[in-house]
Amino acid sequence: MNYNKVIIAGHLTRDPQLSYLPSQTAVVEIGLAVNHKYKGNDGQMVEKVCFVDCRAFGKQAETINQYMKKGCPLLVEGRLEFDMWEAQDGSKRSKHRVFIERFTFVGDGQNQGGQAPPQPPQPPQPPQPPAYNPTPEQRFAAPPDGVQGPTGEDIPF
Repeated sequence: MNYNKVIIAGHLTRDPQLSYLPSQTAVVEIGLAVNHKYKGNDGQMVEKVCFVDCRAFGKQAETINQYMKKGCPLLVEGRLEFDMWEAQDGSKRSKHRVFIERFTFVGDGQNQGGQAPPQPPQPPQPPQPPAYNPTPEQRFAAPPDGVQGPTGEDIPF
């Protein structure tokens, strides 16, 4: 059995880097800093930061590029992949990278100076009549004078 799922939330370490493949598919590269805080053996709080490279394609890449910038919080869900390549000096290089399948803007988008993600327009709501919540006395009271209650012919069953 194999299962490859990654969910991380962090802050962008740099502005998104958008490029296009020869097929004109958008690709965005981002870095996320994910903090982990814990209490050390001496009782002092320790903070470690994990830096994660991420990549998204297509419409998601364009959306991330449009609304995110360095410092903005982002939650990503995707799969972990291992890249290997040869550097210009001939040395072999490798790293893990998260390929983003879904993402969620975290916060209001304004905290870090970024633009707020677009909100879908809300259709106008028609005014609602006030709810009728009769008291028990009103529910079981006889109809007021001059008002005739239902007769046997008025009842549909």
